[in-house]
Amino acid sequence: MLGGGGLVAVNVYASATESGGDQGQVATGQVLSAPTIYCPDIGSRLTAVPDGARADVDRELAQLDQQIAAAYQQLKESAAEIEQDPGSAAQTIIDPLKEKRTESIQRIADAIGREGDRPQGLDDLAACTLRSSSQGDGQSAAPQGSATPSQSAQGSAAPSQGTGAGGQGGNGPVAADYADITSVQPNVTTPAEQPGGSTGTFSSSCGVNANGLFNSDNVIVAPGVSNGAHHFHDYIGNQSNNAFASDQDLANAQTSCADQGDKSTYYWPVLRLQNGKQERDADKPGGGTEGNAGQIVTAKEVTLTFEGNPTSKVTEMPRLLRIITGDAKAFVNGPGNANASWSCTGFEDRQLKDKYPLCPSGSDVVRTFRFQSCWDGRNIDSANHRTHVAFEAPDGTCPAGFQAIPQLVQRIVYAVDAPSLQDGGRTVPLFAVDSFPEQLHKPVTDHGDFINVFDESLMRKMVDCINSGRKCGAGADEQPPSQSAEPSEPSDTASPVTPPAQTQSAEPTAPATDQPSSEPPAGTPATETATATETATAPATAPATAPGSGSGSGSGSGGTELPRVYATASPKKTSTTKLSGGGVISEPTQRPDTEAPAGTAAASPTGTAVAAPAGQETPPATGSGTVPQTEPQAVQGGLAETGANLWPAAFGGLLLAAGAVLLWRTRRNAV
Repeated sequence: MLGGGGLVAVNVYASATESGGDQGQVATGQVLSAPTIYCPDIGSRLTAVPDGARADVDRELAQLDQQIAAAYQQLKESAAEIEQDPGSAAQTIIDPLKEKRTESIQRIADAIGREGDRPQGLDDLAACTLRSSSQGDGQSAAPQGSATPSQSAQGSAAPSQGTGAGGQGGNGPVAADYADITSVQPNVTTPAEQPGGSTGTFSSSCGVNANGLFNSDNVIVAPGVSNGAHHFHDYIGNQSNNAFASDQDLANAQTSCADQGDKSTYYWPVLRLQNGKQERDADKPGGGTEGNAGQIVTAKEVTLTFEGNPTSKVTEMPRLLRIITGDAKAFVNGPGNANASWSCTGFEDRQLKDKYPLCPSGSDVVRTFRFQSCWDGRNIDSANHRTHVAFEAPDGTCPAGFQAIPQLVQRIVYAVDAPSLQDGGRTVPLFAVDSFPEQLHKPVTDHGDFINVFDESLMRKMVDCINSGRKCGAGADEQPPSQSAEPSEPSDTASPVTPPAQTQSAEPTAPATDQPSSEPPAGTPATETATATETATAPATAPATAPGSGSGSGSGSGGTELPRVYATASPKKTSTTKLSGGGVISEPTQRPDTEAPAGTAAASPTGTAVAAPAGQETPPATGSGTVPQTEPQAVQGGLAETGANLWPAAFGGLLLAAGAVLLWRTRRNAV
């Protein structure tokens, strides 16, 4: 009896505490502690770089990115050894990393010194530290001295911690990264319209990247460098997006936009389901090797709206203007430059910055970017990709010396179900954006990128429309209250390059069973996905290359002269080099793919960024019924498997019963 009972107890306990097999490990990523490398950021400290040094500095800053990525790969390969001897990481990883960074920093200083004043103090930024972050905490990875996203930002309460799983890639997300949207109080405010303001809107319809154009490049931040972003981007609009695209390449490219006069570049980090699916980038840079794992989700709907200014008329954007909004390193830097907003259809009067939303049944996830809408009037880029543009103040006014331009508002809708936090996403998978490894897939790190390649005549039309208070542009008249009421059109039948004007509204209900997003191999050049059906002519005026435009391009041809790009946004300053003040920021080595300007407090996430007012979306009755991306992969731990694992307990039960019968008969015979 004692032996049988013991066998029952031991086997039941062991089965109850098993992880469920290898697939369970893949799906939930039971990693409660992941080492994280923190290094002071070099790029953000260079507020001015001479034009002649820009190419060399960009190349070395990208090299710093590659060094940190290689260090993470080494961490992964040496995990067992480091677990046995934590001190070995300093000798084998951190110290060699410092030596490599010192050499790159030296070359940066040399390049700048050849063109102007040699910067001082850069050598102090070479050292890095290795830290262990508690994945169950979700906030402990931020270094001392840097702000972290508020656990209760926007008045929302964090959900149950659940299992504290570290995500499929082992570096997030965690349960604390999600909030129930119904528990968030309405928090959207808009500046009051004033006489002389511009109230019109202009829409551009460019599809949802159904043709699967991805790469981990960043032509704005790291021109000429493969995998400069270290995470995958979705691209719509311009079809020649890669690190090596020159200004002329962008001008001559095909576009997925309905109006062929818009060849602009729109891109953002992909959203993935942590469901164990092996995408083609699973073992490639920018993907699985850097902790970005799982199924890439194709958006259900993307709207691109250019809005006016409540206090003044807007002026034309300069051709090839580059804007990056949000902060890809906000988890380490603090939320000062964070600018992405998360919400749910039907609840867009409440927005989250540092949480992913848990949407109720029938509601879809909404991701919104409101770009900077004030321009310094002179530069199309700046050394840190921030200071040539700014956000308007809460009252709608631009900073002194800046002028209002049309504000790009990107609204991206995903048909993904609220994940099952109680079991770490085993039943319904977690979702999260791609990120740098040490940013742990936090929603506050989300960001969007834009390069203006509008035909100049179309840009004038946009400005006239906005300033006159009208609604114009492709798809402007095809935005009914219910997007789901549009006729269904399979995404694989529509041309990925030249969709008709109504394609944008049809795509929300397009079947996603083909899952085109998972097909293109990682790093596929953007030009390979373009078709030969391009019928639009190139813009009337070819872009002239501005010195130091940050695109790594050669000279353009003819046309109207573009604004000169200076190293600093202030037109009163010369091309001299200096470092911004303040202490060393403990930050990863990745380049500042975090290009929102300082002082973005005025740019609070607002639901007014959407093309349709909150509550007008009417999603399908079942959020995941027709969207296979939301269906989790099968995981182990079902009833049949449990029975198979518990056969020793059954045998122990028989022993226990036989012992009881034997004891009863023995006592009876004794009497």
